Amino acid sequence: MEFSPAARFLIVAGALVVVIAGMRTAAPLLTPFLLAVFIAIITSPLLLWLKRRYLPLWASLLVVIALLVGLGGLIISLISGSLDRFLVSLPDYQARLKVLTEELVDWLDGIGLHVPRDALTTYINPADAMGIAGDVISGVGSALTNALLILLTVIFILLEATGLPAKLRAALKSPEVALARLDHVLVNVNRYMMIKTMTSLTTGLLVWLWLTAIGVDFAVLWSLGAFLLNFVPTIGSFVAAIPAVLLALVQLDVEAALWVSLGYVVINVAIGNFVEPRFMGRGVGLSTLVVFFSLVFWGWVLGPVGMFLSVPMTMALKIALDANPDTRPIAILLGPDIGSLEPAPPEGPPEVERA
Repeated sequence: MEFSPAARFLIVAGALVVVIAGMRTAAPLLTPFLLAVFIAIITSPLLLWLKRRYLPLWASLLVVIALLVGLGGLIISLISGSLDRFLVSLPDYQARLKVLTEELVDWLDGIGLHVPRDALTTYINPADAMGIAGDVISGVGSALTNALLILLTVIFILLEATGLPAKLRAALKSPEVALARLDHVLVNVNRYMMIKTMTSLTTGLLVWLWLTAIGVDFAVLWSLGAFLLNFVPTIGSFVAAIPAVLLALVQLDVEAALWVSLGYVVINVAIGNFVEPRFMGRGVGLSTLVVFFSLVFWGWVLGPVGMFLSVPMTMALKIALDANPDTRPIAILLGPDIGSLEPAPPEGPPEVERA
């Protein structure tokens, strides 16, 4: 049956709406699965390296699982312990912030700026801002409560990945082309995730050192927040700084809050503008608008975990679109400029080592 271009567009748009609505409804199931997929992508090079060291598959897999369990347990213990202590102290901090807000209103009245007290406390409530990073970290912590499901999914994905190339060669008519495209996606996503993980670890460590030197409470919690929120593009670094700055204002004084703000600015500017571009080259191949839109879209569909995975998922989608001549124009629109587009994957057999 022949359809006009307008009719085809409406059919595709309607199908896309149905798919997005289904993803949003199935977010509790999709979120741990997507986390498991990206954890498997990150850990697969280690698994292959151990196999090249003549370890059997089961031994290599045990080493990877032990590392994942250790790191996951450490993150969960840090989040739960620090967040519990912070929530116990939160009412005192909120009361202190309320007092400081009232003092600010009195000071403004004294210099001739009359601000309605009720309006200021209603629309600008700094006490509520203390919970911004806590809510995001709690969302990630709730996702990690499915740790057993995520770990089992990672194990099965890694086991299946070792035999996937052979299955594709037997099932597809042009297996080498499909494998080349799959390698192109995995290499780029893995590279981005590894670099982003290392720069996020550096950010968290520097934030912890800076807050500890100033004497801000719960420096471990705020450094962990800086590490996690550094994965969120555009706004993650700003959100991570808000509670630490407010706590420095409440616990210490205005000068300490200014020093905390300066430290966050220097750390994020240095890593975001100098360190990451040095290792990522031309970046992730996405325009700034697309990065921000992907953050909003995946956060709306999948929640906080979608915000963390927004860039790698959009980048994988762009690479997949770029591999097909019919959808390559969409990939061009997603990229920053013509000169920074990723080269198309080779059509011949890829010369890469496979499991």
